[in-house]
Amino acid sequence: MPHSTNKELILGIMVGTAGISLLVLWYHKILKPRTTMSFPKLLSLGKKFDSVTLQDDSHSEQGASVVFQRRQLQILEKLNELLTNMEELKEEIKFLKETIPKLEECIQDELGGKVTVHKISPQHRARKKKVTTVQRSATSNSSEEAESEGGYITANTDTEDQSFPVPKALNTHIEELKLDVLLQKVDHLRLNESNKMESFELLCDHKEKFSEEIEFLWRLARAYGDMYDLSTSTQEKKHYANVGKTLGERAITRAPMNGHCHLWYAILCGYVSEFEGLQNKINCGHLFKKHLDIAIQLLPEEPLLYYLKGRYCYTVSKLSWIEKKMAATLFGEIPSSTVHEALSNFLKTEELQPGYSVSNYMYTAKCYADLGESREAWKFCNLALLLPIVTKEDKDAHKEVKRIIGSLKRSDHLWSDDNTAYAVSLAIQEES
Repeated sequence: MPHSTNKELILGIMVGTAGISLLVLWYHKILKPRTTMSFPKLLSLGKKFDSVTLQDDSHSEQGASVVFQRRQLQILEKLNELLTNMEELKEEIKFLKETIPKLEECIQDELGGKVTVHKISPQHRARKKKVTTVQRSATSNSSEEAESEGGYITANTDTEDQSFPVPKALNTHIEELKLDVLLQKVDHLRLNESNKMESFELLCDHKEKFSEEIEFLWRLARAYGDMYDLSTSTQEKKHYANVGKTLGERAITRAPMNGHCHLWYAILCGYVSEFEGLQNKINCGHLFKKHLDIAIQLLPEEPLLYYLKGRYCYTVSKLSWIEKKMAATLFGEIPSSTVHEALSNFLKTEELQPGYSVSNYMYTAKCYADLGESREAWKFCNLALLLPIVTKEDKDAHKEVKRIIGSLKRSDHLWSDDNTAYAVSLAIQEES
């Protein structure tokens, strides 16, 4: 190998070695420190991320508490609806169990009636015609009501009108009356508590003939309210309330300026609410107040209206927080009233018709007792005890008056021997 070639080879090796050395030195001086510096930066970045996460967690905890409170209210409402639905389901199952045997009997009777139709006397044919008329009209009302009230009326409602004894005079002959004569007779019969059922049957007998007449229609709705009061069965009460409410709704649609239509529609809304859950109960209460106010504008001298408004105001003044909250959710405002407002309506009732009812005196006494005016409470308790007991409502109010008197005795420092003697004399009068 030539000498020049050896020199070039040695020189190339030296340059290559120097290049490698420079590369190693560059790695140690530059790249390695950068790599080691990235770890502290990465740790500081992790700390920053942790601090941001903690802040987000604190904000999320505050939001969660608000959401939790809202959830609590929703859960309470759902639980109330669930319990109400369970109770209604139990009632429906119980009613169906009682109805199926009766339905079988009715079918058997109908089949037997078709076979022996030629043996029926003219008198019995008249009776059967009457019953069929009442049942047909009840069927039409039941179907209409089922659409507006959520289907509470069952197939058995057509026969519920016949659950009370039918007066013999009405069973044997249907007396055709002119409208004005019929209305006078119905109003006269209704003055006596024991004749309210006869008044109801008389209206049912003429339902097909006068169903388009407003004066007849609101009286028929009122008669269903009377039957609600007379009934003792829950299912019968529910039926009469719902059918009556449907009739009342039809009446106010046809005659929006008739105060009696609004009055009895409001009353029947109140009756229906007795069988509803919390939400529907509040809705019925809203309808009750709305149509009661309209009726007062149209019939400003009717004492019953002020008595009912007093009842409404007193009830609203005792509403629970959740009931007020539910009402605000449904209608955008919380219903509000006071015992003072209730009292003014009860006193207005007494002004228009002194001695209106035992219940009006009882509620007046209750308002005064709530307001701490024991002397006035005693006064109206004594007035209530002087009135005769005619209706079931009178009887219940009389019991409540005695309870109020017992409460006044325990809490009233003004109780004296004179008051004791007066109460004893009233009790003696009541016994005699």
